[in-house]
Amino acid sequence: MFSQRALQKVQTIIKKIDFIEKIVQKKGSIITALEDEMESRAAILMHLTAMAEQFDKLLHDGELELLSHFEKQDIKGSYDLRNFIAHNYEGVDLYIVEDIIKERLPIIKQSALKILELS
Repeated sequence: MFSQRALQKVQTIIKKIDFIEKIVQKKGSIITALEDEMESRAAILMHLTAMAEQFDKLLHDGELELLSHFEKQDIKGSYDLRNFIAHNYEGVDLYIVEDIIKERLPIIKQSALKILELS
């Protein structure tokens, strides 16, 4: 149904979410992880950026059918967050990042897992 290349990008998205979940679990909470400026916050922001890049690659590869399994707000939101991180790293609103981790990442992960099940 979907190309192997596209599915690898979806697997990368899941892997990045898993990494963020493990960081949060290790630190005990999202807030504690984001307060750790030296390691955890940097890692979380990098994984969020890498996720956005996978969505961007899927879009540029014309994988519109695959992308239709994700909510448009999550695709656009991840790209917007990636740009904000890249251009205003120190100004990133951690409350927004916390909300994304808590509310949006589980939805994105569920959609990604569903895509893998369909294949």
